[in-house]
Amino acid sequence: MLFTEFTKYIPKILNQQLPAVEAHMKMSPLERVPSLERQFYKDKNPRISAVMMLFYPIGGITHLALIKRNAYPGVHSSQISFPGGKAEPDDKTLADTALRETFEEIGVLPGAMEVVMPFSEIYIPPSNFLVYPFLGVAEEEPDFMLNPEEVVELIHLPIDVLMDDGIVEDVEMETSYAQRISVPAFRFREHIVWGATAMILSELKETIKTALK
Repeated sequence: MLFTEFTKYIPKILNQQLPAVEAHMKMSPLERVPSLERQFYKDKNPRISAVMMLFYPIGGITHLALIKRNAYPGVHSSQISFPGGKAEPDDKTLADTALRETFEEIGVLPGAMEVVMPFSEIYIPPSNFLVYPFLGVAEEEPDFMLNPEEVVELIHLPIDVLMDDGIVEDVEMETSYAQRISVPAFRFREHIVWGATAMILSELKETIKTALK
């Protein structure tokens, strides 16, 4: 999809009712389904974080930024995710958190991004984070500069690939709560996107799909 065409749909995307848990469940491992309800985590005092779902043009075609995190001793080691991270006291809003973290991780200046709208928050039990996603747009292809301490690879996902149901499949993974488990995932080339990122992607995809009708 041309980026100029995608931006014409942004007002319609803004007017969509977010599918929230309904969309998250489509890409949730069965063991994670109970944690999608607010009742599950309301007393757990989760840490707050925000991520950026950043769209931008490459050669005039709409792409979405994903990152592969470095290997480290933690539950999200080497996983594919959106740029983002923990809210800090100096962040005035969670949108500011997403902007700051996107700059820190992949080098996109906050002034080069427009925050379009928030999406539904999602709880991550293994790390006790409550993640707030934001849809963002950069009118030109950003000058990406990866933070080598946090990011090993930047993945440019074309929107047409995201919208293709053929990239969704069940894969076997090792997780923090099971040695080998079948989970729904997005497969793009050699990349497998699962867990919270896949659930957020599912809501994004369903919202765009409805806006395109």
